[in-house]
Amino acid sequence: MRPILLVAALSVMLPAAAFAQTEQTPAAPAAPTPAAPAAQAPAVPARPPFPAGARVAYINVQQIANESAQGRVSSQRVQQLNERKVQELADQNKQLQASQQKLQQSGSVLSDAARVQLEREIERIQLDLQRATEDAQAEVRVLQEELQADFQQRLMPIIQDVATEMDLHMIFSQLDAGLVWANPGLDITGQVIARFDEANPAPSAASSAPPQP
Repeated sequence: MRPILLVAALSVMLPAAAFAQTEQTPAAPAAPTPAAPAAQAPAVPARPPFPAGARVAYINVQQIANESAQGRVSSQRVQQLNERKVQELADQNKQLQASQQKLQQSGSVLSDAARVQLEREIERIQLDLQRATEDAQAEVRVLQEELQADFQQRLMPIIQDVATEMDLHMIFSQLDAGLVWANPGLDITGQVIARFDEANPAPSAASSAPPQP
């Protein structure tokens, strides 16, 4: 009997674009402290077995996106594009600041025509920067949407295969199904990640590098 597959909502959250840079001040080196005795790492509780005869399970889709090879590659692509756009905008902002500083320092000695021309140049740079920011945000958003759609398209057949192999009737999305409590053994996220990585191995560094503008 083929399983009845039910996923409440299959959504993936990749890193959002943040077009801002923060200036970081290096922290002062900390004074050396005596070495403390090595502490034993807390024991990781054993994962409960899948309940015998269970026909319902659940998965954590966000965990799959975070821990699967394909999900990590997608997140890295979004982050790399975001960082490149931030740098491009920072360069344009430096040009704007230079023009504004020139007007502030030399405005009183410039001729009226030269001052008006400089003011117009500043307005043009500001407008270009605003448009570039909007374009960059849209470009990152489009890449996110494309990668999320591709991720979901690749993931659904894997979920179906795991459900068939385990003879499950339903699989719920843990974050979207309104679960208040469930037997931890019903969590088959690990199985899905393993199968997903097997079917979608991470590309090599050369093939995964984004094209340069």
